[in-house]
Amino acid sequence: MKNKYVLAFFLLLSQLSMSQLVINELDSDTPSIDTLEFIELKSETPNFSLDGYIVVLFNGSSNGMDSSYFTVDLMGYSTDVNGLLLIGSTNVSPVPQLLIASDIIQNGADAVAVYLGSWFDFPEGTLATSTNLIDALVYDTSDADDTVLMGLLGVTQQINENENGNKDNESIQRNNDGTYFVATPTPRQLNDGSGIVLNGISIAIAQTQYNEGEAFDIVFTTEQNVTDSPLNFDIVLDNNTFDASDFTGNTSLTITIGQNATSTTINLVDDVDDEGDEVAIVSFVSLPSQYLALNDNIQVRIVDNDFVVAAWGIPTSPTFGVVSSTQPNGYYNSLDGLADVVLRQALQDIIANPATVRAQTYADVIDILKEADQNPANSNQVWLVYTEQGRAKLDFQTTSVSTGKWNREHTFPRSRGGFDSIDLDDIADGKDIFWTTEADSLRHGNSDAHAIRAADGPENSSRSNQNYGSPEYDGPTGNLGSFKGDVARSVLYMAVRYNGLAVVNGFPTTNPIGQLGDLATLLDWHRNDPPDDFEMNRNNIVYTWQFNRNPFIDQPDLVEYIWGNNVGDNWSQPLSVSEFDELNIQIFPNPSTNRIFIKGIKEQSTIEVFSAEGRQLSTSILRSNSFLDLNVSNGVYFVKISSEGKSTVKKIIVK
Repeated sequence: MKNKYVLAFFLLLSQLSMSQLVINELDSDTPSIDTLEFIELKSETPNFSLDGYIVVLFNGSSNGMDSSYFTVDLMGYSTDVNGLLLIGSTNVSPVPQLLIASDIIQNGADAVAVYLGSWFDFPEGTLATSTNLIDALVYDTSDADDTVLMGLLGVTQQINENENGNKDNESIQRNNDGTYFVATPTPRQLNDGSGIVLNGISIAIAQTQYNEGEAFDIVFTTEQNVTDSPLNFDIVLDNNTFDASDFTGNTSLTITIGQNATSTTINLVDDVDDEGDEVAIVSFVSLPSQYLALNDNIQVRIVDNDFVVAAWGIPTSPTFGVVSSTQPNGYYNSLDGLADVVLRQALQDIIANPATVRAQTYADVIDILKEADQNPANSNQVWLVYTEQGRAKLDFQTTSVSTGKWNREHTFPRSRGGFDSIDLDDIADGKDIFWTTEADSLRHGNSDAHAIRAADGPENSSRSNQNYGSPEYDGPTGNLGSFKGDVARSVLYMAVRYNGLAVVNGFPTTNPIGQLGDLATLLDWHRNDPPDDFEMNRNNIVYTWQFNRNPFIDQPDLVEYIWGNNVGDNWSQPLSVSEFDELNIQIFPNPSTNRIFIKGIKEQSTIEVFSAEGRQLSTSILRSNSFLDLNVSNGVYFVKISSEGKSTVKKIIVK
């Protein structure tokens, strides 16, 4: 009986080996777009099952060491009526039967090979081999021959896809005799022009975005008129939370004989639920074998008009006192009476306490930012640091294209901090799965949301790893500076939270690692852009993930006691925030640079400024929290606030 099983196995292996399967066409490089690369296989017989075959991509670079970097299992796939199977991304037209992400196929000197086997036979980094090899193509785009890779695969020629000098619109194609030529790509077509001509059908929609309550048409057009029998097909629009409850319209369609087009009207339901912006994906369910999709999976954004507007303002029109700190009672009590390095150490003991503080993954930060950096004026958007604008949460950057997208900006750049991602950072596993972290856990600075902000993709690149302040990074031209205090406090937080990081004067290079400037600029930014409700709300949200807070948002004057005008003085929490018990009003910064912010005003208040000798210098009326320009020389002054039938006087220092 055992011998019969062995014989059956070898008969199957012989059948697979004798069924010719070759690499029929390869487009490895489309530099101006970089999303149209594909691999096309060809079987000797049409509709050939590819069970038992795999495609393996090998990296011929010095770093790749002629080893595998990507494997495609062909189990469950078959070639078409012309014996072809196309492998590529949804950007390729016609749409490949087997979809992979765009920009995967490297452009040489590299190789693509077909084997008998399974994907787990080639874990990443497996050296190229001729064992169980069916066909291989070693290729380049005007690169030197990789003779080692050629030898490992038993190939005698390396093909240059750029031999005609037009990488954008050329591919390597196989002649019937096994030789190769370079010409205009012909995906899903036989290279010699023979075979059955399939009728392509395309999807067209006038816009890529519609609002709830609007309607739009989807037009379907074939390359040739329909013959023999009507073309009946179905489509779907479902994608995640967008489903049949969100629209009405016909999704079963027909193109009649002699015609080449049909359409359907989709009416978007205008509900009252704040579901957030959604994306409908228009896709063919199935097409008859004589038709092929020229495009598919067309995305249409549906803008939800039921977004929520917060009670507090956006950073360019800030509000104060609406959002209260959620710090636990006594959170900063251990700081009282301390000064200088002892105060700094006690502060680190709070915000880097391994018994309570959590570190999340870098992927989790995306979800944190969608909540913490939510645009107060539109809950379906994030607020972008630096460019000072809202952007749809859906526009998070997932490819190399950053224009119109947002991504994660480290205010203390990774290259300067010496922290980076590990493999586990790519997994978004939620609040309840976390790493224990402490002051020496510098790697966790990579995913510390207190110092990561939602940012415009191109502007993030413009900032790069520059220090803050002129002549390095001062924000984009024309910015209002609403981000400056925020980023200053986030960087100062990092300098206390992690051992090995420091904020220094001037503009240090990235060598040595761990230094960021300019301290004088950051202190100025902190003093002139005090924490607003947006920043306090952000602090509260990050706290629910990391179980630590940015103390320079809760207690802004702590900055002065660690880096500024009060270094060496003993910290006392009530005095540091200038709290007046009678009126519950705060004034900061103190010392100031001739401009103070008065917080806690609930009704019309009179603000009087007196010199140290008691001479009245100015009187102002405020009806809400606001800045007050003092317009005085350096020295000691008294500010009297009268409101709600009460008054209080506070000494301030102007430097």
